[in-house]
Amino acid sequence: MSLSLESLANAAAVLRRGRGNSPVPIGHLPSASAPTDVDEAMQIQDALNEILTRDGLGRVIGTKIGCTTRVMQEFLGMNHPCSGAIFASTVQHGEGRFDFDSFLHVGVECEIAVRLASPIAAAHGPYSVESVAPLVKSVHAAIEIVDDRYVDFVAREPDWRTWVADNFFGAGIVLGEPVTDWQSLVLPDIRGRMRINGNEVGMGYGRDIINGHPLEALVWLANEQSARGRDLPADWIVMLGSVVQTRWVTKGDAVVAELDGLGSAKAVF
Repeated sequence: MSLSLESLANAAAVLRRGRGNSPVPIGHLPSASAPTDVDEAMQIQDALNEILTRDGLGRVIGTKIGCTTRVMQEFLGMNHPCSGAIFASTVQHGEGRFDFDSFLHVGVECEIAVRLASPIAAAHGPYSVESVAPLVKSVHAAIEIVDDRYVDFVAREPDWRTWVADNFFGAGIVLGEPVTDWQSLVLPDIRGRMRINGNEVGMGYGRDIINGHPLEALVWLANEQSARGRDLPADWIVMLGSVVQTRWVTKGDAVVAELDGLGSAKAVF
C-alpha cells in the first residue's frame, strides 16, 4: 500500500519534532498517518529523511541495520531486522564527542561496521555472503548512538512501525580505524566488549548477528534494497548490528567498544 502525500507529510512532521534544539518526545502517530506495515514505514522514513537532509543533517551516506541479534530482538520485541539512514553530519571517527543535552534519552551500542568498495546493484540480486564479501572494502569497530525519542517505548505496546519510520532510534555513529585485510579474520568469532567509564557492561560475538555471520546482515540489506529497486553505492557505510544490548548513558560518560581484531571506538558525552 501507499500512503497519501498528505499522510506522509503529517507523519514526517511529527517525527521531525523528536530531533533538533528543542526535541519533543514522540507518541503514537495520528491514525490517518500511521504506517500499517514495513513498506509504509519506509515511505515515511524517506519523507522524513528529505526533511532532515534539508534541515542540516546532510546527505544520507549509509545504513544502520537494527534488530539483527537475538538480544536486540528480545529487547525491542521484534523478530526481524529493519533499517535506518546514517547522515553525513552524524558520523565521527575514532573518538566521538557528543552534546548530551541534545538528546532526549541517549544510548550506545557495540557494533561491527563495513564500508563498501563497490556498489551492490539491485539488478544483480539475490545476494549471499559469498557474493557480498568481495564488495566490502573495510571492516570497523563501531559505536552506534541511539536516541529514545518516544514517550515510553518500554511500557507501551511496541510500536516498531513508527520506530522504523523514524530511522529506528538512529542518532549517529563513531567508526574505528578501517581494517582492510579483514579477510584474515573469522568474523563470526570476533568478540565485542563495551565499557562505560572503564566498567564492562556487555559482551557478545560476531556470530550473534543474523544466521551466525555478521555479513548476513549485509546480505539481508542488499536483498531488501534489491526488492525496492535500490542500489547500495560504493563507500556506503553499513552498521551490521549490535552484539551488546543497548546501554543508556548519563552526562559525562565515556564509552569504549572493543572488537577483537578490529580495534576500538570511543564516545564521550
